Amino acid sequence: MLDQMAAIAPCSADHAALAAACEAGVGLCTIVGVEGSFSRRIGAQLAVLPDGSTVGSLSDGCLEAQLAADIRELSKPALIRYGAGSNTIDFRLPCGGGLDILLDPDPGRAGCREAMTNLDRRVPASMALPENELLAERRYLPSLRIAAFGEGPELEYLSALAMALGIDVTAYDKSVLSLGQEAKDFTPDRWTACLFLFHDHEWELPLLEQVLSSEAFYIGAQGGENARIARTLGLAGRGLTEEAIARIRSPLGLIPSCKTPQALALSALAEVVSGYERLHDTA
Repeated sequence: MLDQMAAIAPCSADHAALAAACEAGVGLCTIVGVEGSFSRRIGAQLAVLPDGSTVGSLSDGCLEAQLAADIRELSKPALIRYGAGSNTIDFRLPCGGGLDILLDPDPGRAGCREAMTNLDRRVPASMALPENELLAERRYLPSLRIAAFGEGPELEYLSALAMALGIDVTAYDKSVLSLGQEAKDFTPDRWTACLFLFHDHEWELPLLEQVLSSEAFYIGAQGGENARIARTLGLAGRGLTEEAIARIRSPLGLIPSCKTPQALALSALAEVVSGYERLHDTA
């Protein structure tokens, strides 16, 4: 199970649980209430397979076995409190908080499949939950996708790190791009981040113009002050407005003045994931 979870990005673990719940015999657990501090958001889900193994993550391992045991005893959905305020005195959460979790041994398979179909089409999805007083509907966003344009070790490390985390990433280097032209067959949606990691900045302008006309939630480009000035003037010369150009995060990343490709990749990816997580606040 640890190997299985290692291939699932944190932001798509719920999608994996939902996909598993499309199959007969799989139960679905959903956090519908949180008391105190906790490491998962309301709506986080865990699927319990017929053999007792789980897909997804609700509590970094401290609760999953208990949920798998409890859902096996149910014939219909039940809302159960775990941790603080629970009637189960022999189980407590290490964080000291309390969770209200909806356990559904037989979730509506049609609703699960419809939601997965929408997510596969990169469309937000929702699924009605069994009747409870805390959360009537679970909403889902399409998974994080990264388009990285550039060259050299920065592009290589960013791509490798994203893939290691199970994030969908496509790398565009000079072997698949044409100088002065947009990327072919590429239209980023609202759940896509576009990163520009060129040393040779003359490759950027048509590509930046392309992504700035899209709904991409994050656009970032590496480079110092001279590169940023040249980029701004170049885009303005192509008719882009100040408002549009201001969407570009430069320098990109959370760590100021990265001195290695590895640090830049980590810094940029952390900022992208942070931005994607904030999209859930408006879901």
